[in-house]
Amino acid sequence: MAKCNDATSTAAQISVTTASAMELARSIRTGAVTSRQVVDAHIAVLRAGHDLGAIVANRFTQAQDEADAADRLIAASSADDDLPPLLGVPFTVKEAIPVAGMPFTAGMATRRGTISTTDARAVDRLKGAGAIVMGVTNTSELCLGIESYNSVYGRTRNPYDPRRTAGGSSGGEGAAVGSGGAPFGLGADTGGSIRLPAFFCGVFGHKPSPGLVPSSEQIPSLTAYSGTEVDAMESIGTLARRAEDLMPLLRILSESDLPTTESVNLEGLSVIIPEGTTYFRPLSPEMKTAQDAAAQALSEAGANVQRVQLTALRRSAQFYLIALREHAGTSVSNLFDFFGEAPAQSRRPSWSRTGSLQMTLTIIGDKLPGLLPASARRKITDAGEALAAEVHAAMGDGVILHPAFPRTAPLHNGTLARPWLFGGAAIFNLLGLPVTQVPLGLDTRGLPLGIQVAGAAGNDHVTIRVALELERAMGGWRPPGQA
Repeated sequence: MAKCNDATSTAAQISVTTASAMELARSIRTGAVTSRQVVDAHIAVLRAGHDLGAIVANRFTQAQDEADAADRLIAASSADDDLPPLLGVPFTVKEAIPVAGMPFTAGMATRRGTISTTDARAVDRLKGAGAIVMGVTNTSELCLGIESYNSVYGRTRNPYDPRRTAGGSSGGEGAAVGSGGAPFGLGADTGGSIRLPAFFCGVFGHKPSPGLVPSSEQIPSLTAYSGTEVDAMESIGTLARRAEDLMPLLRILSESDLPTTESVNLEGLSVIIPEGTTYFRPLSPEMKTAQDAAAQALSEAGANVQRVQLTALRRSAQFYLIALREHAGTSVSNLFDFFGEAPAQSRRPSWSRTGSLQMTLTIIGDKLPGLLPASARRKITDAGEALAAEVHAAMGDGVILHPAFPRTAPLHNGTLARPWLFGGAAIFNLLGLPVTQVPLGLDTRGLPLGIQVAGAAGNDHVTIRVALELERAMGGWRPPGQA
C-alpha cells in the first residue's frame, strides 16, 4: 500500500485538523496520510490550546504508539483486507465516561485520584472500530451544570472567546472538538450536556434515542443508581466537527443496523418551528436570524416548514426539574454520596465538600421542588404530560427546530442561579427524543450560532439528515479565527 512522505506540509496539516473522521479514515487507509501524522497534528492543536482546559489528562504517547501500530497494520494489508472503519482516527472522551487507565472523577473532589480499570462499552466499541483515544476532557462537577468547572481540574474556556463558557457538562469535549483538536468526541447528555457545549463551541452534537447507546457506566447514571436497564432521559452520544460522522459513529456505538440518512426525503418533510421560545426573554436578533435562515434553507430543499404555537414550552425547565427529581427518586445530595468515593473515616457527606458555587446552587435548587405542595407538583406534571402530547402531535415523523440556548455563549458564571436557561435543551430529554445540534455560522462577535433538530424516538437518521442539509446550505463548523 502506498505510503506518505513523513514530512507533512502546512497545507496538509490544516486539512487534517479540519477534515471529518470518516474522511481521515479513508485517507489513512489509502495511504494519503498516516495515522501518526493525523494523531500528531491533533495533539499539536490540543497542546497549543492548553489554556482552554479541555484535556484534563492525556495519553498522547500511547496514542502515538497506537497510531504507529495502525500504520504498520495498513502497510501489511492488502486491498481486500477488511480494516476497521475508524482505524487510526483519534478522538477524546468526557472524563465522566470510563477509559481504562485514565482518571474517572466526574470532577468530584471525593473521587480525586480515581483511575478507571475498564472502558465503557461505548469507548470499547469505538476502540474496536480502530479509533484512538488521545485523552479525557473536563466536565462540570458530577456533570450537573452548564459550566464545565470543578475543584479537581478547574475551568474550561471557549475556543472562540476564552472569557466565555464552553458549556456543560461535556464542555471539555466541546472545546476539544471546536478548537480543531479532535475530529470527534464522546459525551453524555441528561439535560443538554452534549448539545449546549456543541452549540457554544460551534460543532455538531447528537443525543441519541434512549437506549440506543449503552450509558450506565457514566457518572452520574440514573440507570446505574436505580438498577434499571435503560433510563429514558440519559444518553451517551458524540460531538463532531462534521455532520458526515454522526450516523457512522451512531452505528458503531449502537451496534445496530440503523436506517440510512439517504432514506430520508426532505421533500414534504414536516419542519416545526415553535412560536416564541422556552425562554423568558426573546432570542437574540442574530439567533433569530440564524433560525430563520435554517428554516429557509430547509424550505428551499422541499421541506414543509410551519410555525406552531407551543406556548407551554416556556415552562420546560420547570417540567424537567420536577420530573427529573421524581424520575430519579433521589436528590442531588444523595447522588453525590452514591457516586463519591470519600475516605471511610470521613463523617461528612460527600456533597458537603463540593468544590464549586455552581454545584452548591444546584443542590439548593434541587430542594426547591420538594417545597411545593403535592397538588402544585401534580399540576406541573400534568402540564408537562400535556406538552409532550402536544409536541408529538405537532411533530409527527418530522422534526422540530428549537435553539438550545437563547443567545450565544455567555461569559463565565453568566448562567449561575438561572436554571431556566437550559430548559430549551432539557425538554427533549424529558420527552425522550433524539436531537442533533447544528452549527449555523458565527455572529458579528465571532461566536457560534446554532439550532437543535429534534425528531421522534428512533428517527435519529431523520434529524441527522436535516443536519447534513443545513451543513451543506450554511457551512457547518468554522474553526476559531476563521470567520
